[in-house]
Parts: sequence; C-alpha cells; structure tokens
Amino acid sequence: MITVREKVRFVETDMMGVVHHSNYFRWFEMARVEYLRQVGVLLNDLMAEDIVFPITDVDCKYRMSAKFDDYILIEAVLTEVSKVKMVFTYRVLREHDGVLLATGRTQNAFTNKQGKIIRLPDNYFSKLSSPLSNANCY
Repeated sequence: MITVREKVRFVETDMMGVVHHSNYFRWFEMARVEYLRQVGVLLNDLMAEDIVFPITDVDCKYRMSAKFDDYILIEAVLTEVSKVKMVFTYRVLREHDGVLLATGRTQNAFTNKQGKIIRLPDNYFSKLSSPLSNANCY
C-alpha cells in the first residue's frame, strides 16, 4: 500500500466548500501513478513502449465530505494484476481525525495507443506482481 498526502484546494470544491465528487477520481489516479512509481514502473517508460492502461471500470463510494483546506490521505493497493489488466482499491481519509471519506476501485486494461489490448512485457509485470503478494487488501 502507498499513501499520498494532499491538501484540498478551493478549486476542487463547490459553493459550499465541499469537494466535488469528480475529484476523488483524480486523487485515485494520483495514488495509482505514485504506486507504479514506487515499484519502478514509470509512465513515461510505458508510453515510450506504446503501452497505456485506460480505465475499464471505476467505482467510488462516498462516506463523508472532504472540505476546503482539509489534508487528506489517499491510500492505494494493487489488489489484482495479470498481463492484461490491473485492479486497485483506494481509501481516502481526512488526516486530522482519520475519518474515512471514500473508498474506490479501478480496473485498467493494458493496451497500445491505438486501443488494442496487449500483454504487459515481463520486465513490467514482474515489478507489479512481486509487491502484490505483500499487499494489505481491504
């Protein structure tokens, strides 16, 4: 699991100072990219090899509202990986009191830039699959 710390920006809120629901998907992506970086899979390297990974399924359950100036923690866990897809789960918590704000899940397929499903090369798959055995799934 990795954790990303962020501060809620005013631009991410509505007129009530509450985070707009679409921002949770951005936060999931930030945590997913950081997870990949920490296991040694860099997006620029993947794209240079014509590998992208569009979202094929996404889910978010909102529990409580994040508000302007809150510090939040976005946790990401890689819960499933194969040579054609990866699945992450997420938790978003308010830092100061640990309140669970949202949970989520994304599924990505590995494709080339033209959208054709491909098999992830071994050098990337081994980096992704080795930490999976140690993951704390929720």
